[in-house]
Amino acid sequence: MPPHVRLTRAVEFSTSLRYWNPDLSEAENRELFGRKASRHGHNYRLEVTLAGEPDPVTGMVIDLKELQEVIDREVMTRFDHRDLNRDTPYFEKEPPTAENLARVIDRVLRVALPTGLLYGIRLFEDADTFVELIGPGGAA
Repeated sequence: MPPHVRLTRAVEFSTSLRYWNPDLSEAENRELFGRKASRHGHNYRLEVTLAGEPDPVTGMVIDLKELQEVIDREVMTRFDHRDLNRDTPYFEKEPPTAENLARVIDRVLRVALPTGLLYGIRLFEDADTFVELIGPGGAA
């Protein structure tokens, strides 16, 4: 049996956002989130890792062009150069923290990719901080 292979594709995208919970007052939001309650930006690095057996004909887990098309459609068009609070429906009721953004990305990629192929994602908020979701239902 051929070895199980993990393949990772990395992309970068930029957003603006503010941490804000609509169930809290402005004073409570500012107390809870501090400076992040004000609009600010992030340059994210996303690593998408797939795992599976290489196809015996192509030698690939997935064609990289196909993977990039999925990432472009499901991640880049939704989030790159967007305001996460204003331009997306995902953060109307919860703040767009790195953890919550990673859960959304994981969810949309699991739907878009062939079943069982997505091993996990890493979303870097900066050089020192990242969120990692691994395994089926990583965004449960």
